Amino acid sequence: MFAETDGVRRQEQDRDDAELMFQGVAHQAALVRTGKTTSRALVEAALRRIARTDAVLGAFRVVLAEQALAEADARDAEGPASGAGPLHGVPIAVKDELDVAGQVTTFGGSANRSPVTADSEAVRRLRAAGAVVIGKTTMPEFGQWPFTESAAHGHTRNPWDTTRTPGGSSGGSAAAVAAGLVGAALGGDGGGSIRIPAACCGLFGLKPQRGRVSTAPNPHLWYALGTVGPLTRSVGDAALLYDVLAGSTPTDRWSARPATTAWTQALETPPGRLRIGYAVKPAVPGVRPHPEHVAAVRETVRALRELGHDVREVDPRYPDATASFVAQFCGGVRAEADAVERPDLLERRTRQTLALARRVPGSAVERAIRAGERLAERADRMFTTMDLLLTPVVAERPRPVGALDGAGLLTAMVRSRPMVAYTALWNVTGHPAASVPAGLGEDGLPLAVQLVGRRDDEVTLLRVAAQLEEVRPWAQRRPRPPAA
Repeated sequence: MFAETDGVRRQEQDRDDAELMFQGVAHQAALVRTGKTTSRALVEAALRRIARTDAVLGAFRVVLAEQALAEADARDAEGPASGAGPLHGVPIAVKDELDVAGQVTTFGGSANRSPVTADSEAVRRLRAAGAVVIGKTTMPEFGQWPFTESAAHGHTRNPWDTTRTPGGSSGGSAAAVAAGLVGAALGGDGGGSIRIPAACCGLFGLKPQRGRVSTAPNPHLWYALGTVGPLTRSVGDAALLYDVLAGSTPTDRWSARPATTAWTQALETPPGRLRIGYAVKPAVPGVRPHPEHVAAVRETVRALRELGHDVREVDPRYPDATASFVAQFCGGVRAEADAVERPDLLERRTRQTLALARRVPGSAVERAIRAGERLAERADRMFTTMDLLLTPVVAERPRPVGALDGAGLLTAMVRSRPMVAYTALWNVTGHPAASVPAGLGEDGLPLAVQLVGRRDDEVTLLRVAAQLEEVRPWAQRRPRPPAA
C-alpha cells in the first residue's frame, strides 16, 4: 500500500517537474518573478530530472548540485525585485569549453586538472542576468567532431532515441535541453556545433554573427570560425538569451555590429514579405542529402509561401571553403591543446589532429582568415537577390551511438562530412545561421532546416523562424523519458 502511494507520488512529482523544465527559460523566469515558484524549486526539479535520466543520456560532465542550490537560495533571498535580471533564478547548463569559476574546463577530455578561478564572459553575463549555473555539459575533445563521444566521458545519447547520437559538438547541451533537464544550455559553434545537435534533438539553435558573443577570456574560439550561443526549445528563449549574452570585450579579436534594439523586442514586429532562396545542394562536394531532409526543405518552402514570402529555388554556387576551414580548425585545436596541463592524456585521435596541425604554421592560419573574409564577400553577393537562404542542416539522419569508436583522424573526418556539409561554410564566412525544427522523420527523430541570413542580420532570421514556430509549434513535442 505504502509502495503504491509512493509510486503515485513519484509519478506526480515527475509530471510536475517535467512541466516546469519543458516550459523554457522565459516562462520559468516569469514564474519566479510573479512568486508562483522559487529558484530553489526550479533547481530542485532540474536536479531530480538529471538524477533520473542522465545516467542514460550522459548529457552532463559534472552537476553542481550544492553550488546551484546555494545560488538559488541567494536568488530567492534577493527576491524578484524590479531590478532582478531577465533570467532571475533560472537554472542553465554550460558546455565544458566555457569557464565556470571553481570548475575544471576539460574541453571534453582529461588533460586539464585544475579548476579555473573566474567565469568566462558569457557565464558572467548569465549570472549577472540572474541565472543559476547547474552543471557543465559533455562534448567531444576540443569540439572536433559532430558526435558527442570521448574517451574521457563516454557517449552522449539522443533523448528521442538513446541508440542514436545527439550530434555535436554541443551534444550534451542539446540532450539536456531536449530531455527537459534544463530550459536552456550554452554551446559553441565552430563548424555547426550548435546547429547540428539542435537539428538532431529538435531544438532551435542559432549560430550568431561572428563576434556577437564574447569568447573572453580567450581572444577567439577556433580563430574566425567559432561562436558562443544557446540551445533552446523556442525562438523567444533564444532571443532572450542573446539579449543577455550579446556584446564584446576589449580582449575579443572579433566583434559584431551592435544590435539597434533588443531581439526580444524585435520579434514583436513581423518581417514583412521577404525573398527567400532555397537549395538542397550541399556546400561540400560528394555528399547526398537524405530524402527526408530534402522533403523537410520543400515542406518549409510551402509553409513560407503560405506566410506570404516570395520563395524560389536558387543555385547558391557555394565557394570552396575547405582550405580556410581546415587551417583554422587545425590552428584552433592546436591553440587549445597547447594550453592543457597534461598533453600526454590527450586522445589518440586528437594527437593525430595535432600531428597535422603542427604542419600548419601560424602564417597559414592568418592567410586562411583573410581568405575567409574574401569568401564572405562572395557569399554576400547571394544576399543581393534574397533576404534569407533555406537549406537542410545535415545531410544524413543521426548515426547510431559509437560513430567515433575505434576511428582515427581520417575515418572520423569522413564520417563527419555529411554532418557539416551545410553548416561549416557559414563559420568560415561568419554569417548568422540557425537550425529550425521541421517535424519528425519516419525513424521518430527530429527533422530540421537551416536558415542563413545576411551578415549582422540575425533579427530577420529570428522573425522568420518565429513565424514557422507559430504555424508548426515544435516546442510542444517531447521525447519519451529514457529508461533508467
